[in-house]
Amino acid sequence: MTVELDKPVPDFSAPATSDTTFTLSDWQGRNLVLYFYPKDSTPGCTTEGQNFRDQYGAFQKAGCEVFGISKDSLRRHENFKAKQAFPFELISDEDETVCRLFDVIKLKKMYGKEFEGIERSTFLIDAKGVLRKEWRKVKVKDHVDEVLEAAQAL
Repeated sequence: MTVELDKPVPDFSAPATSDTTFTLSDWQGRNLVLYFYPKDSTPGCTTEGQNFRDQYGAFQKAGCEVFGISKDSLRRHENFKAKQAFPFELISDEDETVCRLFDVIKLKKMYGKEFEGIERSTFLIDAKGVLRKEWRKVKVKDHVDEVLEAAQAL
């Protein structure tokens, strides 16, 4: 089962930074941005996280909470979050449950080798838990501005 546009997102829970557990149903009544990224502390992922950090106040004003998700461990997430001063939590999905729900695990190629990894993707979920917008194969430049515009339009 994977998420579909304009349909409710199935409830899920996963460990997150700051000693918390993210459970989707706990966020009813708030719009959510879930952005999936390949790896903590890599150039594109750092830039994307910084862009969300820098626009975080605007997302809050739009009644929207932001969460980053990757397969990295909570320890790596905590270090990444602290180093980049992210004001939002990072969700650890080491077993790929959430990644598979959102269908972001894709066959990738690097240096001639094929492997499965996270395809950079972002999802906007409204206050009722319905998936309203998705961005797949995201290019980092200007992406956060697009997501913010969509969040403000909800």
